[in-house]
Amino acid sequence: MPNEHQVLSDAVRETIALHQRVLDQQAERIVEAARVVSASIAAGGKLLIFGNGGSASDAQHVAAELVGRYLSERKALAAIALTTDTSVLTSIGNDYAFDRIFVRQVEAIGRPRDVALGISTSGRSPNVVTALVEAADRGLATIALTGSDGGAVGRVAGIHINVPSSSTPRVQEVHRTLLHVICELVEASVLADDSSIDDSPLAHDGGPA
Repeated sequence: MPNEHQVLSDAVRETIALHQRVLDQQAERIVEAARVVSASIAAGGKLLIFGNGGSASDAQHVAAELVGRYLSERKALAAIALTTDTSVLTSIGNDYAFDRIFVRQVEAIGRPRDVALGISTSGRSPNVVTALVEAADRGLATIALTGSDGGAVGRVAGIHINVPSSSTPRVQEVHRTLLHVICELVEASVLADDSSIDDSPLAHDGGPA
């Protein structure tokens, strides 16, 4: 039986080191991704998020943070996880193929002002690759959040944020931190835009008579 304290220590040290490595290497791409999402939402677009397994739950988590709230009270933000409608997922998987479960939804609801965010800890998920390719073809901005060396998922994305590890648990831990940061930056951008609008009575009637 492994030493429980050693398992704990190793896991925490590994994830701290990986977080630091991503901060050192990927900071500009993370900020760029948040800016792209913020600009899309400000222009009336929406964020489409998708992935498999744990990445599916991360997609749903992001949608919840944006449609609901992350840290602050503000207007609801348009985000959809393409992993939640079991009838859609199973019908597409049954009638077409599992590789089509996300791309078919992008075909249905993706618009040029939107953003597609694909998450894959391996970087090799075929259904994430096909959805990102279709999204780019339709004029959507594309973002990939990957692990390992990024694989095909990273290569097809406009913005590629890579967590360079082959350990799925460690990659998922860093992904969740980065997704939280993106949510925080997007929320801050929306609040800054809202605060720039003068809602005083004088702003609407041209000033005092």
